[in-house]
Amino acid sequence: MLIIFAILVILSAVVLGFIILIQNPKGGGLSGTFGGLGNQLMGVKQSTDIMEKGTWLFAGIIGVLCLLSPLFIPKGTTGASKNEEFMNKNLPATKTPPATSTVPGTGNAPVATPADSPAK
Repeated sequence: MLIIFAILVILSAVVLGFIILIQNPKGGGLSGTFGGLGNQLMGVKQSTDIMEKGTWLFAGIIGVLCLLSPLFIPKGTTGASKNEEFMNKNLPATKTPPATSTVPGTGNAPVATPADSPAK
């Protein structure tokens, strides 16, 4: 579901960017861009109204999608614990050798630590 939200946000952002780029900052809008075609079909005043409404519409769509998307994140596990599960599952089980230490003057023979002594 998060992928669908991401795709919708990206598409809305592209459309919003396109709408913003075709607007004339001085209020001409479509009428200057298409050589008067916008003036003949909709009139200059209506073209700027449509562009402004489209800007607000797509900005609102992006805002709503961004606010709703966290509701669809699974709440069972976090990303860190999923990563730890993956790492632990795919690593081979290794047994660590017992800890030994050497005593000076004994020819460096390993001496067993208390953890290695048999239980009574």
